[in-house]
Amino acid sequence: MVSEPAPVVTPLLAPLSTEPTGPHIALLLPLNSKLFAKAADAVKQGFMSAAGQEVNGLPVRVYPCNDESTEVVALYQQALKAGAVAVAGPITRGGVAALAANPELMTPTLALNTLDESRSDQLYFFGLPAEAEARQSAQRATAAGLLSAYIVSTNTPLSKRLAQAFADEWQRAGGILRSEIVYAGDTTPLKELPQDPGNSVFLAAELDKARLLRPYITATIPVYSTSQVFAGNNRTLTNYDLSDVRFVDMPWMLQPDHPAVMIYPRSATPLPPELERLYALGIDAYRLLQVLFNRSYSSVLPLDGVTGKVTLSGHFFQREAILAIIRQGQGVPIDSKQR
Repeated sequence: MVSEPAPVVTPLLAPLSTEPTGPHIALLLPLNSKLFAKAADAVKQGFMSAAGQEVNGLPVRVYPCNDESTEVVALYQQALKAGAVAVAGPITRGGVAALAANPELMTPTLALNTLDESRSDQLYFFGLPAEAEARQSAQRATAAGLLSAYIVSTNTPLSKRLAQAFADEWQRAGGILRSEIVYAGDTTPLKELPQDPGNSVFLAAELDKARLLRPYITATIPVYSTSQVFAGNNRTLTNYDLSDVRFVDMPWMLQPDHPAVMIYPRSATPLPPELERLYALGIDAYRLLQVLFNRSYSSVLPLDGVTGKVTLSGHFFQREAILAIIRQGQGVPIDSKQR
């Protein structure tokens, strides 16, 4: 028997004005930016999806801008004057840096990106840094008993960051880092990777290069990567090119039947994987902002989020992604005993 879905309560989008509108949640996003509008809209959709589940929740007021790095401080002050009691955003590093330059933010504020700085006020950070997934891949490989690793990268800025994050975490845990192979068109070094017991490979690459490189790596060598290599389970043919690659990703992408995932509606318009993840970020951002506003740290955290298990360390919300493996064209979650 199929039960009827719970009614969705649409949160109020208050009109923008300099006049006070009463207590509300402010969502600061670069919705007018040509570069970031799609990402901002995905976050907004997810945030409003989560807000819609709160029958008695505060209204949400969206504050759009074009350039967060130059506009967000004024926008933040506008929100406070209008009655904002909690704030989510901005999402760009430039915007977060501009907001964080204010020494004392006393309204609960959740920036949707991260900075490497400590805070003692009410500014907290939550994002989806790719480097965090690279570090978690290293941790998973270490937990699986692997002793040495080769890094295969593609020399792009993102690939370099992934490679460095993995290398740092791998060596911190005592793993042996063999070498980094930078792909520049020659696949011979990949074919010659040794198959010694305990050896592994970290594929620091985006999807297009990862699916090109994977077939040249001997199937007996465990290969780890990040969510960059996974475009969703509707991309079966693409996934076949990445057979047996282990990667970390969020329940929203891998576990549609997860209890925390099932209660939130998907976007009315199908989104590409990178925007799906930002939609999920928006969902958990709303939930974490409630934690900050209600000071319900001990009763809610760790949060069983759609982006993963979320914990708080200092002023940083950190998510633990789930481990999965690509088998028969599908990304399949695997438990710790099957690493």
